[in-house]
Amino acid sequence: MGRITLDKVKKAFGEVEVIPPLDLTIEDGEFVVFVGPSGCGKSTLLRLIAGLEDVSGGQIRIDGQDATHAPPSKRGLAMVFQSYALYPHMSVRKNIAFPMKMAGVPQEEQNRKIDAAAKALNLTDYLERRPGQLSGGQRQRVAIGRAIVREPAAFLFDEPLSNLDAALRVGMRLEISELHERLKTTMIYVTHDQVEAMTMADKIVVLRAGVIEQVGSPLELYRTPRNLFVAGFIGSPKMNLIQGQEAKKYSAGTIGIRPEHCLLSTDSGTWEGTVVVSEHLGSDTFLYVDLKDHGTVTVRGNGEVSLHHGDRVFITPDMEKLHRFDDKGLRMP
Repeated sequence: MGRITLDKVKKAFGEVEVIPPLDLTIEDGEFVVFVGPSGCGKSTLLRLIAGLEDVSGGQIRIDGQDATHAPPSKRGLAMVFQSYALYPHMSVRKNIAFPMKMAGVPQEEQNRKIDAAAKALNLTDYLERRPGQLSGGQRQRVAIGRAIVREPAAFLFDEPLSNLDAALRVGMRLEISELHERLKTTMIYVTHDQVEAMTMADKIVVLRAGVIEQVGSPLELYRTPRNLFVAGFIGSPKMNLIQGQEAKKYSAGTIGIRPEHCLLSTDSGTWEGTVVVSEHLGSDTFLYVDLKDHGTVTVRGNGEVSLHHGDRVFITPDMEKLHRFDDKGLRMP
């Protein structure tokens, strides 16, 4: 079991409150991602759950038991950090075994758990190597293996892929998602990369300045962002947001339309503009179009689009996919 409940949990450093009182429930077996810009409090919140930071108020419950002031070792959680924190002089086998050795787990049981973790993480052929002989992705898998053998109630990942290059990040993202499907264990994952959040999460928690802006599935946040912050943060490329007279035509303070919900034409359309930049990515083309009075918007087209800087284009938004926000930035019906 790995149900985690935060009840009015807050954190302050002196007079500075970095996380105002918040409530959050993470169900057993869920893959929950904390996402937000740098400094939003996502890592601090994870450390509060792990017991690496003391709460300034509120209660943390793990499987119904009060863990607010319990030390990290008593919470039944396993944390995987951005840095691999492996012992360079130890083999992969000994690195994975280390927490079990400290806990006095019998050798036979250690071997069984090591072999199972290594098989799950494709590390069987590397058990006798040292960390210096491994790639970055393999080292991260060793760190995850060290967490797996503890059989925790939940895994806590603090930006575990930040040190990897783009190709390895994609590979490890898939591996962690597959691992969750196999283990069915609660996972809380911190990242500033909303693409990671969208592709991995059962549930996303969007944070800004320590405040939870919205909680929901990736598609819920994509389709119905609660406010302008979530609308502009979730989605890649981000949503186009237009204010002024154009928004007032729709009785809104701001209207939003995603790049993939814009129809592109060289003949006619709702808005006329000039191509500023054209990015050809093979299957997709992203056009950045200056609409004069409405600023620059992004349009996603197919890879066959052959428009370039200076070309005149027309953009027509899909009215069924238009988002409206009031003057306070909140979503309108």
